[in-house]
Amino acid sequence: MKRGKNGIIILLLFCFSPCIFANSLCEKDSKKKNPAPKKSYTASSDSLKRKQELEWILSVLPTDEVHRGRVSYLDETFKDWLSRTGELPPDFDKMSSLPFLPNPLVMDEGRGSTPVVSLNQWNMQRDWMKQQLEYYITGTVPPPPVNLQSDILQEKKDGEITIQTILLSFGPDKKATLTLELMIPPGKGPFPVFLTNWNHREWAQIAVRRGYIGCLYAGADSKDDTEAYSEIWAGCYDFTRLMRRAYGASRAVDYLYTLSCVDKDKIGITGHSRNGKTSLMAAAFDERIGACIPSSGGTGAEVPWRYNAHKYDVEDIALLSCAQPAWLHPRLRFFVGRENKLPIDQNSFMALIAPRGLMISTATTESASNIFGIEQAYHSSKRVYQFLNAGDNIAITSRYGLHGVNANDIEGYIDFFDFVFNRTDRKPGNRLLHNYSFETWCALSNQSVTPHDHGLATIDLDVYASNRNKWKDSKQIIKNNLRWMLGDEPAGVTNPGPRSLAKGDIGEERFGSFLSRPRETKSMKIMAITPYDGFGDNLFGYLYYPVDETGKLLGENLPVVIYLHEYDYSKGFSSMSYDHEIQSVFEDLTKLGYGVFAFDMIGFGNRLEEGVNFYDRYPLWSKMGKMVADMKGAVDAISNLDFVDRSRIVVSGYSLGGTVALLSAALDERIAGVVSIAGFTPMRTNTLDRGTEGIKAYSHLHGLIPKLGFFVGHESEIPVDFDQIIGCIAPRPVLLIAPERDKDAHLDDIKKCVGQVGQIYGLYSSKDNIQLYTPNDYNRFSTVMRQKM
Repeated sequence: MKRGKNGIIILLLFCFSPCIFANSLCEKDSKKKNPAPKKSYTASSDSLKRKQELEWILSVLPTDEVHRGRVSYLDETFKDWLSRTGELPPDFDKMSSLPFLPNPLVMDEGRGSTPVVSLNQWNMQRDWMKQQLEYYITGTVPPPPVNLQSDILQEKKDGEITIQTILLSFGPDKKATLTLELMIPPGKGPFPVFLTNWNHREWAQIAVRRGYIGCLYAGADSKDDTEAYSEIWAGCYDFTRLMRRAYGASRAVDYLYTLSCVDKDKIGITGHSRNGKTSLMAAAFDERIGACIPSSGGTGAEVPWRYNAHKYDVEDIALLSCAQPAWLHPRLRFFVGRENKLPIDQNSFMALIAPRGLMISTATTESASNIFGIEQAYHSSKRVYQFLNAGDNIAITSRYGLHGVNANDIEGYIDFFDFVFNRTDRKPGNRLLHNYSFETWCALSNQSVTPHDHGLATIDLDVYASNRNKWKDSKQIIKNNLRWMLGDEPAGVTNPGPRSLAKGDIGEERFGSFLSRPRETKSMKIMAITPYDGFGDNLFGYLYYPVDETGKLLGENLPVVIYLHEYDYSKGFSSMSYDHEIQSVFEDLTKLGYGVFAFDMIGFGNRLEEGVNFYDRYPLWSKMGKMVADMKGAVDAISNLDFVDRSRIVVSGYSLGGTVALLSAALDERIAGVVSIAGFTPMRTNTLDRGTEGIKAYSHLHGLIPKLGFFVGHESEIPVDFDQIIGCIAPRPVLLIAPERDKDAHLDDIKKCVGQVGQIYGLYSSKDNIQLYTPNDYNRFSTVMRQKM
């Protein structure tokens, strides 16, 4: 294994100091090996504030599901670990905010921010990233053993294939063991190696046909020899279950290195789901592994923590760390809702693999994935590969379907190994679904805006709030400015919709869908509104409506809530799992006598691919403009249903949905009211130096409103902001839910904005029609927020 100078010194120390002392001494030695990162803080650093932070974290974390594993051998639960270690969250105010993925090619990012320009700097950065990953995610790891012993327990022939079962013993008193199964092709070799977890034997069978040694190691749920490492090294090293399995993979490599039939430069590792996480960790920390494919590892593998935050509806930190307490280091839980404070992310593991082979693999519609976030990690990591002149050694593949894989997928994985190992010159395809960039859009649209000279009249809300007639005149200017920002909507045709319940359809089954939509219940039925009797421009949506005990529509003049989803790229409005699920929300609303209409917005769920070439087709429009147009189409269709009260159509949305709800209601007077949850922060004061994604979230990251990109660094010149947008909704009711701990928003700015808008509502004697609710929570759609809605 290649190591820097400091790594060699550490290895020698531990090779001659095996873990045979008392636990207290082991812990002391472990801390010497892995000192706390420079950006962590002791209990003396404003401990009262940090204790209060810990109390809040404990209040929002689910209960540990300890039947799936202990937090560590010494601690059953997270609270036990806190009690034993006395650890507190870091002082987040003293940590840099990195709203976008940490850049592996920048040292001390957020402070000194020194670019990596030499290999020496890169090696220093690598050492720092490993330390940070161990501290926050994987836990500390024992050094490679110097006493590895191997015993062949069984050898047999299966046709021409030699199959061996090997038992490795190592570590303190050789108490640690690892079972291997080798499938060796006929011939002298040396052969490349397909290394994978015990339960992927059938994957290895395919690799053997392709001329690889199949090597299975017992680091999987079906057979896990590495679980015992938790006790063997208790108090010495705190590596988590996933990292223990990764450590086991490295011991398999130790053994493979002793075999003459192994081509040591051609060892590839892969695994699926939790085994994908393990594979990524193993390859990041063991440079003898020549290529890695984490297959649908999801959160903790190819999906960065910043892009599995609650608004992306994936397995966020709170969900995964408590559902699987043994998988990840307890310190990670400190960052619930504060993912932007993590100094590293999953792209850091990927960067450590460079320049060796890395293929990122996922399914576009699997529930625990986020193809958008994965592609962000791919782009970030590719810059490292390019820096090391190995750009072809990183790849990304996405398949249609859900979480599982088939033989064709595995053949594709072996194709990648073959390419990296120079067994073929056929490069991987690298299909990307989020190919937007602000620079590309500028070239496509031929647009250019000078921030201080955009030629639009702007409205000062304080001036116009004093006179109702003045305000009425200014509303049109605001709407025009908003339409300008959303781009030039092409002329279109109104779709009247199905008009009656009898014209409900079978839904998306007509073209095939992998998504599971909220289901019917005894008190809630579904009307599919689909093409031929649909809404908007050939769109699919579902109206959930209340029924009586006989299954008939309850009431005649049905009020309807149009619900708009978050940044759920893989599932659209079909949010699910723990407190992400939307089923209960729809059930609760229908029990109150409402209909609920929902559909996927462009670029999400079943419309994921519709967003890929949007700006090639509509360079002067915007995706956000299309979302608002689709909302208008939804109102057109719903208001024409003969059992709906068209005067009581309201819109509610969380995160992105909350934003679209506000913009739509400002432009469409038929919308009777709005609930927006974590849907906005004022744009003119949302500058990058304040620690959020700023307006770049719209213009650069998600590609929703490209024109805002011209105002980055000149945010005060933006021609329209949310105070004016919400003012255009007056006097219709608006409920704004702004969690106090939303890392993407500035609460004081939101409060000031609502205060200014209140003046407009005052012109209509309707101040009670605008309400702001600020729960002590992070950016999520919690049970309390749902009840408030």
